[in-house]
Amino acid sequence: MSLFRQLAAPGSPGMAAPISCPSFSFSTTHADQANAEKHKHRDPYTLAQARQRKAANLARQEVLQKERAAALGDPIRGVTTPFIESLDNAESYGVTPMDSLSPQALTRADTETDISASDAASEHETHLNYFLTPSEVNRSLEYSYALTKPPVSSNRNTADPVMEEEHAQVHAGRHENAHRAISRIVSLATGNSKDRTRANIQRCVDVFGRHHTDKYLAPKPLPNVARDPSLPPPPEKTPRAGPDTGSSEVQIAILSAKIRVLANHLEGQGGKKDKYNKRNLRLLVHRRQKMLKYMRTKERGGARWQHLVQTLGLTPGTWEGEISL
Repeated sequence: MSLFRQLAAPGSPGMAAPISCPSFSFSTTHADQANAEKHKHRDPYTLAQARQRKAANLARQEVLQKERAAALGDPIRGVTTPFIESLDNAESYGVTPMDSLSPQALTRADTETDISASDAASEHETHLNYFLTPSEVNRSLEYSYALTKPPVSSNRNTADPVMEEEHAQVHAGRHENAHRAISRIVSLATGNSKDRTRANIQRCVDVFGRHHTDKYLAPKPLPNVARDPSLPPPPEKTPRAGPDTGSSEVQIAILSAKIRVLANHLEGQGGKKDKYNKRNLRLLVHRRQKMLKYMRTKERGGARWQHLVQTLGLTPGTWEGEISL
């Protein structure tokens, strides 16, 4: 046997073992489907139908949103009321026109030195900056006017009426300037947002606190449950100590004041990029929604609920459905 045949023989030592290659199965199904989808989206008729369906869906969504907004109202602002407008207008919290403290009025009332006459203030008096009240400012101005008033000579024989009249006019002008300066200083119009928010919170406590509303609002209606006459009467509630700051209506009013501040800020310049305050607004709106649902269930449409909704301008959109901002 030749050398070539010995090497080519299967059992020969010089012949390498045969190499086995893995077999792959190829299919054109996926490629055909991809091409079909590709050609399908390129079809002008199909694209026109898709655009038409999308436009119809968007138009329908816009109509539904308008219908919901008209039926439920704005979930953030609700309806604008005089009380809500006063939260934005800081001028309404400034010192009220104190005509009784004008130099002419004080000159006419020189003989009346009773400073306590200005203590009669309204129940919900105007709030000023620096935790002051109008009655305190009035008393201070009256007291300063009395202290700085030029003395009048007891001996009228040697007194100079012209000089006394000049001194009285100078004193009146100085007091008027001081009155205007104090009015500007204590006015919340010159304060910052934190000062106005503090005053708004105090106003909410005064307007919606039960230490005031219990005097003129009827209590909530009793449930339609027959009570056994043999049972002892329910225990009386513990009398409230101090102003009411924790009732549902007060907390809802405070949240509404804070929500309006954040809403005005986000509508201003750069508000769209303020993600932090947008999240805070969402949290406050949802917290108010939960408290409104709770109060609506507890009060059962009573006088407190009606007073809260009408004063704050709340709409069903603030407590019904899902609120997405």
